[in-house]
Amino acid sequence: MLPLVKTSIPAKELLMPRLEEILYSGYIAQGEAVEEFERKFEQYIGGGNTLSLNSGTAALHIALILAGVKEGDEVISTALTAEPTNTSIKSVGAKIRYADVDIETGNISPDSIEKNINENTKAIIVVDYAGIPVDVKRIKEISEKYGIPVIEDAAHALGAKFNGKKTGNHFPFTIYSFQAIKHLTTIDGGALQILDNDLYEKGKIIRWFGLDKKLSRMDNNITMQGYKYHMNNVNATVGLAQLENIEELVQKYINNGKYLDENLKGVQGVETIKYYPNTEASYWLYTLKVENRDRFIKKMAENGIMASELHKRNDLHTFLNDFNSELPNLDQFYSKMVHLPCGWWVNKEDCDKMISLIKEGW
Repeated sequence: MLPLVKTSIPAKELLMPRLEEILYSGYIAQGEAVEEFERKFEQYIGGGNTLSLNSGTAALHIALILAGVKEGDEVISTALTAEPTNTSIKSVGAKIRYADVDIETGNISPDSIEKNINENTKAIIVVDYAGIPVDVKRIKEISEKYGIPVIEDAAHALGAKFNGKKTGNHFPFTIYSFQAIKHLTTIDGGALQILDNDLYEKGKIIRWFGLDKKLSRMDNNITMQGYKYHMNNVNATVGLAQLENIEELVQKYINNGKYLDENLKGVQGVETIKYYPNTEASYWLYTLKVENRDRFIKKMAENGIMASELHKRNDLHTFLNDFNSELPNLDQFYSKMVHLPCGWWVNKEDCDKMISLIKEGW
C-alpha cells in the first residue's frame, strides 16, 4: 500500500555518527546543537527568530501567550485542522470562534474571519492546511484594520510561499511541527517563528519555566508562568541533519503535487484546488474534492493507494465546539475532500497510476 504519510530519516551513515557523538558528549539537554539548529532554520526560512520547542503544540501555546490571549478571550480559528490547533486555544482558557472556510481551498475564509470579529477577539489562527497557503494578503489587511495579531499554523506548510517568501515571514507568529511525519522531523519537536525581537526574548523565558538561561539560577527571578517546552540536543542533531537536504526533500512534494494538479484538471468527478495568487503550496498532502468519496477511497485502496480525509473536523469534538457555529462552506468542502500521497516516497510511476485510476472512474 502506498502510504499517505511516511517518515523521512537521513541515511544511517550520515546521522548515526552525529547522534553517537552528541549522546556521549556529556550534554544532551538544550545546548549548542539547539542553538545551531535555530540559526540554520532561520536561514532556511529567510527571516524572523526561531524558538525551537518540543512540539508544534508548545509553539501554539507560547504564540497565544505572546499574543496576549487570556482566559475568557476569543480566538478565531478554523475547524479544518489537526486538533492541537484548537486544543491550544483552550489551554490558555480562551474560547474558539470558528470562521468558515473558502470553498475553493478549504482554508479559513477572510470574509468569514471579518464577520466573526467582536470585542472579545484577541487573536486569529490561520492554518495552511495540507500545505496550501492561506490568503495572506487579505488576512494581513484584516489584521491591520482591527489590530488583531495573526498566528499562522504552518505545521503542514514548511517551504510553502507567498510572493516568493516562505511561511514564517508574513505574520507575527508562525508555528512549525517537526513531528514524525512532517516534511522535516526531529523525531518530535516544533518551532515558533517570531518576527519581533523582544517577543522572541520573552518566548525564550516562557519556554524554560520562566527562567532566563542567560542568568544563574540564584540570579533569576520568575515573573511569569513558564513551561518545560525546550528542544534538546539530540532532537536538534536530527534536525540539523535534516536541514542539509530540506530544499530537495520539500521540492519532491511540490513536484509531485504540481504534476497531479496538471493531470487531474477537468477529470469528471474531480475538483482540484484553486490556489491564491502568488502562492506556492508545499503539498504535505495532495488535496482534491471528489464525488462519492467513500467509493473513491475504496477503489484506491483496492489498487494499493491510501486515500483519506485524515483529519476529523474539529467542531465535531464537544470540547472544541464553544459556539456551535454554522459552517456551510465547510460542510460542503469536507463532504468531498480527500487526500492522496505525494511526498518524497512517491515517484512518477505512482503518480501516473493514481491519475489513471482516477480517470477510469469509481
